[in-house]
Amino acid sequence: MAKDSISHSVIRRMPRYYRFLGELERQGMIRISSRELAERMGLTASQIRQDLNCFGGFGQQGYGYNVTELHAQIGKILGVHAGNKTILIGVGNLGKAIAQHIDFEKRGCKLIGIFDSNHALCGKQIAGVTVDPIENLETFCAANHPVMAVLCIPKTAAHDLAHQLVKLGVRAFWNFSHYDLRLEHEQEQIIVENVHLGDSLMTLAYGLQHQGDAHE
Repeated sequence: MAKDSISHSVIRRMPRYYRFLGELERQGMIRISSRELAERMGLTASQIRQDLNCFGGFGQQGYGYNVTELHAQIGKILGVHAGNKTILIGVGNLGKAIAQHIDFEKRGCKLIGIFDSNHALCGKQIAGVTVDPIENLETFCAANHPVMAVLCIPKTAAHDLAHQLVKLGVRAFWNFSHYDLRLEHEQEQIIVENVHLGDSLMTLAYGLQHQGDAHE
């Protein structure tokens, strides 16, 4: 199946497969059936087989999946060893937490630069990376060619900064600015993951609000 025809919902499940299989591998499990994996993940065996078949299928009838091999194959699909050069902009509480607690290198990225407009923060090290003033962004990008940016900046700054970064060669954005980025480029696709933590919290609140509806 052509990669551009794979649905976004399937792609969103792949990191979860990778995480579950990694846990099973650490537990010493050698193989697992689609049925057992489905039970552990709260999915159906049919769903798992359909998802994996989008990338060629990896199981053997009567055997199931080799946990280590499937974990490695999904890691390859996700590009977890790609080392995509990544910069982070904005080291307030959220940006600092992301830089310190997200293991970028295990998720296909390498954090090579951190920037902030607050000069009082510049020169400090976060996760082994020195914070640079935002004024150095263009020079840094020209020299180091990052392809991904993590935006932990105010909503009002997101649009202009993102468009500047596209011109500087950035092709993917992990955006925490509360502004829904939609970016286009004449020559290549720009990938955006808009993250709204508040939306996730409201989804949980909705669940509580309507928890008893099905029994009324």
